[in-house]
Amino acid sequence: MLWRSLSFLVVAVGPEAQDLIDALMPDDPTESLWKILDSGRMDEVAPELPLLRMEQDPIHRHKDVLSHTIAVTSKTRPELLVRMAALFHDVGKPKTRRIDDDGVTFRHHEAVGARMARKRLTALGFDEQFVEDVTELVRMSGRFKGYSDGWSDSAVRRYAREAGPLLGTLNHLIRCDCTTRNARKLAGIQEAMDDLERRIAELAEADRIAAERPDMDGSDVMAYLNLEPGPAVGEAVRMLLEIKRSEGALERDELERRLDAWWLERNS
Repeated sequence: MLWRSLSFLVVAVGPEAQDLIDALMPDDPTESLWKILDSGRMDEVAPELPLLRMEQDPIHRHKDVLSHTIAVTSKTRPELLVRMAALFHDVGKPKTRRIDDDGVTFRHHEAVGARMARKRLTALGFDEQFVEDVTELVRMSGRFKGYSDGWSDSAVRRYAREAGPLLGTLNHLIRCDCTTRNARKLAGIQEAMDDLERRIAELAEADRIAAERPDMDGSDVMAYLNLEPGPAVGEAVRMLLEIKRSEGALERDELERRLDAWWLERNS
């Protein structure tokens, strides 16, 4: 059978995968997801998912993880990638459930769930890149939880770098993964994500500007070549900028070697 995603090429899939797609893609998939689960069909399509019905989740205060999962999935925009990631984002919880001094925990459930999602979607015959993207979204779906504790600029850059082209989809998934009825808590999470996205944009712009500056500026050139301000300084800076654009950042001694060679050729 054939199905065209909003963001993926046509993919040939079998009847099990098609049933899953059909359940996920109505504007509001709540009814169709419960139908495929209550009918027992999901036991054949993705047997990991019905197990969530039995898993109590004191964090989200749903009667089970399955109810939370369907609520999250139904909040996402109607794109197969984000809906599939939402459907599998907590699939690792039954395997990671522990009761200790902190109460009920699901430590590292994202990593476990990512492996489970990869195995199931591959078995269902989904496209390799699609499987990889869903896996990454599931793996990173809990990364934002520590943001309110304070992230350094390097942590923000690392989050954006790891997400790569999935960044917008990941952030959308995280926004939808809040199903609380507490208006203040909901607003706080959305504001925190707004802040993270603002910082990502600001840091990206700062990095872009920094990439347009040579690693030796005019003052450095004048000091190294013992020059006064003048056209030669501007020429040297432009030469160094071209090196950075074509070769990336180089060590200071290598830049000085290039500057020496340029100066010698210029004055020969």
